[in-house]
Formats: sequence, structure tokens, C-alpha cells
Amino acid sequence: RAATEMGTSTTTGDGGMTEEERQSSKTLVYQVLPSRYGMNPDDLRRGDAIEVVVGQGAKPGGGGMLLGQKITKRVAGMRALPQGIDQRSASRHPDWTGPDDLAIKIRELREITDWEKPIYVKIGATRTSYDVALAVKAGADVVVLDGMQGGTGATQDVFLEHVGIPTLPAVRLAVEALEELDMHREVQLIVSGGIRTGADVAKALAMGADAVSIGTAALVALGCNKAVHIEDYQALGTEPGYCHHCHTGLCPVGITTQVPELEERLPPEHGARLLKNYLTTMVLEAQTLARACGKSHLHNLEPEDLVALTIEAAAMAGVPLAGTDWIPGRGAT
Repeated sequence: RAATEMGTSTTTGDGGMTEEERQSSKTLVYQVLPSRYGMNPDDLRRGDAIEVVVGQGAKPGGGGMLLGQKITKRVAGMRALPQGIDQRSASRHPDWTGPDDLAIKIRELREITDWEKPIYVKIGATRTSYDVALAVKAGADVVVLDGMQGGTGATQDVFLEHVGIPTLPAVRLAVEALEELDMHREVQLIVSGGIRTGADVAKALAMGADAVSIGTAALVALGCNKAVHIEDYQALGTEPGYCHHCHTGLCPVGITTQVPELEERLPPEHGARLLKNYLTTMVLEAQTLARACGKSHLHNLEPEDLVALTIEAAAMAGVPLAGTDWIPGRGAT
């Protein structure tokens, strides 16, 4: 509801489409993940776009585990799974053996949807230049690039801390790959992974992204880790601000749960209002920064509007170190 009121889109996530989200979303992107849980041609046609998920920034190359306690009767029905049984989320699509199969899958999805739906390809930031090039050559309309700061409720700490590359250098590599193919702005680039504030949005757009996507930030706006129902946090062995128990289905604030008593703690109308307030503030922050740079529109931001405060950031982003014209790795000036 909040996304619709703000004129933006939402994605279905893993596991199929619910009637409620279809009715509430003006623009709904249907995700096709390796698990294929709940996927069916009718829902593909009802979506406004299709996102083929190759990887996530938080766990590129890795899968996940959906605990049986989260597979309620409704979830089991949506996903055609046995109720209450742990399920593995695969790390790769079962009918792919190489990059050529991505092109075949995109064509298959276009034929199912009568060539009416744009196709996104989501990649985790690793070998970014090659992955972007492969997605473009396979026929993607949009590349969604997810940096390692992206969140997830279904992976190990070793993945979160040590796999993938940060969003900052990944954006630069993706833009360079698109420019090399002469496809920058032809194939759109959506950036996610650690986008929290309007400043993050402005920087991503200035570096060449067409749009951004958020996940964890939306959860925080909805009240994730809020200091309420302290006893429920303690029952999970944690405290507000440190809760990472999405996988249990026992979210104390009612976000990542299918328990009716917990769901009642976050009425949809209240959640929509919270999220709309957050999105409104984020947009205003980004617009304010664009105006400060002398721009009349957010999409007029460009790399020349950026400098870096550390040598490392300058090298990763490919922008000058503040107070100099020097971009590390590109020679002295």
C-alpha cells in the first residue's frame, strides 16, 4: 500500500503471489527464484514485471533453509509444500547449467507472458562486470545489483561477513560494464544492498544507477527491533536492537511471522503509514541533496557531484579524493 501511494513498486519475494499483495500493489514484480516455490504461469501473467533471481548480495552462491515452523497451512498451500517440514532453498536454478540457459529462460518467460512484461535479472555483487554483461546479452531489460550489505534472514554469519563485494564498487563496475556494451540507460540498473537514507539514494543515482531498491530499511521503518514486547525478545534469547530471528517466525513486532497473535501487532494500515512516512522522508532527503548540487531533478545527478573522504572510498567509487583531482589507481594529476 505504501509503495503504491508513493508511486513505486514491490516484489513478491520467494514463494508465490498472495491475493492481498496483488490487490494492494499498483506495480508488482514477480520473483522467479531457484526454489520455484509457488511459481505458476497465471501469477507470472498477473505480475507487472518478472525478476529472475540469480543471487543475493548477502549470500551470493548460497542457498537457504526455510524452517518447518514457518510453513503454515497457508504457506504450504501457496508453495505446494508439506506443512511443518523444513525446506531447502536452492542456490541455483535447477534447469540451468550455464549462462546460455539464462537467455533460454528469459525467452520462455516472455513467451508465457506474451512478450508483455519487462524482465529483471537480479545478481549478487561478486564478478559484477561479467554478470552484468551476461544478463544484458541474455536479454534482460533491467539488472538488479545487490551489494554485500544486503540483508537476509536465511544465511550464515560467514556469508554475511565474508562473501561478495560492497555496493559502492559494485555500482561502478556495473555502470562501466553497461557503458562498455553501449547499453547504459538502455538496460536499467537498480541498486540495492545497504540503501538506508536519501543520501544513499542520491549517491547511487549520481554514480549511474537508474533506481534503488530497499529491503532491511523497510523492515526497520515497520518497527523491526523496536523496544516493545521485551519479554518476547528475551524468550528468543535476544534483546531489541540485536534480534536476528526472522527465520523462527516468532517476530516480536509482527513483521516476519505467520502467528496470528503476533501478526495483529502490525495492522496493515498502520504498517503502510509507517513505511510511507519513511519513503517520503527518503525522497525529500535525496531531492534536497540534488538541489544543493544545482540539479533540477534527481536523475540529473552525476559522478562530478561526488568526492570521497578516504582513499579507499575514492578507489572503490572511482571519484576524486576530496580536495584533489586524484582518483586512486588512475594516476596522479
